[in-house]
Amino acid sequence: MLTQLTTILCVIPFALLFLHTIVRIVRYFHKFPMPQWMADLIDNPFRRRIQPPDETAIRHGIKPGMRVLEVGPGSGTYTLGAADQVSTEGNVVTVDIEPKIINRLTKRLENECISNVDARVANVYALPFDDGSFDLIFMITVINEIPDIPRALSEFHRVLNNSGTLVFSELLLDPDYPLAGTLINKTQESNFRLKEKIGGFFYYTLIFEKALDLT
Repeated sequence: MLTQLTTILCVIPFALLFLHTIVRIVRYFHKFPMPQWMADLIDNPFRRRIQPPDETAIRHGIKPGMRVLEVGPGSGTYTLGAADQVSTEGNVVTVDIEPKIINRLTKRLENECISNVDARVANVYALPFDDGSFDLIFMITVINEIPDIPRALSEFHRVLNNSGTLVFSELLLDPDYPLAGTLINKTQESNFRLKEKIGGFFYYTLIFEKALDLT
């Protein structure tokens, strides 16, 4: 009995690693937004322990009074963390291409009486906002779900104000996890400059500033 249990415990990590590898391969060749049903699976206690919502918002540089754009809210846990940081003086706009994600988050905001968050269905290739609308844009384990990253980065550059920052947080366990160096190169090719890198290989945050000289 003990031998069987030991065998099972040894096999589980390899099985999870195999599954993770298969998912990464599929995602590499076929990008698609996170389905609504996966929101709770991704927003789990283990992840929140590694990436506490309030601490993550502070790490991103979110401050009271800011106008913040979040891309890909999932279940909304990190949306609420950002909302706490901007306080009643600021506001958070969160967008997703999947209507079910936004509908679910809207209900959560209503149930929890959150008034400084606006959840909208939107495409990152054509954001429905004026130039220079935001002080900060952030996304957590989202950027590699976007098929045409340079096109999205161009829109992020447009809607950020001149002193705005663009922030990515990535976690190794995510199937779309990009190496920090790869993401830095892609972003800097789209008129952003790396301001700060926090963390290491397992979990990192990249903070970029908007480059104004496009020549």
